[in-house]
Amino acid sequence: MSERKALSRYIAPRYWPIWLGMGLLRLLVALPHRWGLAIGRLLGRLAHRASGSRRAVVRRNIELCFPDLSTRERDALARRHFEALGMSLIEMGIGRWASEKRIGRLMTLEGLEHLQAAVDEGRGVILLTAHFTTLEATGRLLARVSPPFDAVYRKNRSDFITELQRSGREVSADGTIEKREIKKMVRSLRDGRPVWYAPDQSYDRKGAEIVEFFGVPCWHTTATSVLARLGDAVVLPYFPRRLPDGHYVMSIGERFEPFPTDDLRADTLRYVQALEAHIRTCPEQYFWIHRKFKNLPGDYPDYYADLDALK
Repeated sequence: MSERKALSRYIAPRYWPIWLGMGLLRLLVALPHRWGLAIGRLLGRLAHRASGSRRAVVRRNIELCFPDLSTRERDALARRHFEALGMSLIEMGIGRWASEKRIGRLMTLEGLEHLQAAVDEGRGVILLTAHFTTLEATGRLLARVSPPFDAVYRKNRSDFITELQRSGREVSADGTIEKREIKKMVRSLRDGRPVWYAPDQSYDRKGAEIVEFFGVPCWHTTATSVLARLGDAVVLPYFPRRLPDGHYVMSIGERFEPFPTDDLRADTLRYVQALEAHIRTCPEQYFWIHRKFKNLPGDYPDYYADLDALK
């Protein structure tokens, strides 16, 4: 189990810029929602201009996944993605500090009956999601209607950032579980607890399969099938979306059935197809900034070998 560290331990001068950023974010969250999103959008535009290497990665990912778009359309989608990244900072603050009244006014949850049916059966539930820019805000609404749930997180290279992430998610979640703590996830599921799980960013070849993502070969973890089997859990797709008016819709879909099967790759493909379908509804809100198609075996192309022209 990962060791917890109090935020009060991080008071050395090297952490002051982060504390200053958190203080500014707290002030931005106090603004009217449309103002906060507008500032976040502006920050994203500035990052788009300044971050040549990251901009190139985003453009390459979009080029691979949406080959039917023209160059101009792909560049426009990349700009909207950076705007969404900027807004995600504001949304992270909303998830941490917004009032319950504000959460209720901004967010709608669809498909609660699917979660309730699984809970009524006494089953654990894997709320299967992915890394969208709105991810950090969405747990607050879920916490209002769900039994106590755990959220899975990925450890950052900075212990301070890890604890900020964990403490932010624990405003909504009853507990947090590091993604490698499989036994802890299984225990939660066997206890009938929902587990909020986003397995779309696995590049470790161990416990993974190459499954096409928008037609492009990509490593995906097969852990969802393993967790569902060991935890005797129901798997429900759970995806967020920011609407053009600044409101948010969280959708809980029907359970995957039959799931798990004896075919780990087929189970993983089912998740990937559900993820692709949701991305198409809000493509700018998926995390294209990561090198999703990296670390493939030598007989596959290196999709990030020639990024200079895209900067």
